[in-house]
Amino acid sequence: MRRPGLFRMRPGYSLMEVLIAVAIIALLAALIAPRLFGQLDSSQVTAARTQIRMIETALDTLRLDVGRYPTEEEGLAMLVTPPADLIDIWNGPYLDGGLPRDPWGTPFQYRPASSPSRRGVVYSFGADGQPGGEGSAADIYSRGAGPDDDGGQS
Repeated sequence: MRRPGLFRMRPGYSLMEVLIAVAIIALLAALIAPRLFGQLDSSQVTAARTQIRMIETALDTLRLDVGRYPTEEEGLAMLVTPPADLIDIWNGPYLDGGLPRDPWGTPFQYRPASSPSRRGVVYSFGADGQPGGEGSAADIYSRGAGPDDDGGQS
């Protein structure tokens, strides 16, 4: 039987304890989040470089079949669609699933070399999708190539 005027204490957390727990979680999130986002940026750059190497390998295979690399007009589309004049010797598609997009959703770029026997340069504009930039917005090339490179092969 309960006595009037007396109440039972129920176990639980006080408002102060909840506020302290929320403050600790917010502090940890503020310290950890920048590191996690930094890792995301570097993993996207690594993925872009890997995709560029895959496209370069496909370009090398294409050259073995047709005897040359794509022109500027043909571009990377030649890896998935044969030009009318090469349909008899084109053994593609050289990429499964069509042309990939970079980790930021934009198409990879191709600049042919000055000589048809050299591969040219495959690159991504980076996170901003525009030429140039710094940090995660910088253009991404493989194998140390850069904006002024002419294909990197002798």
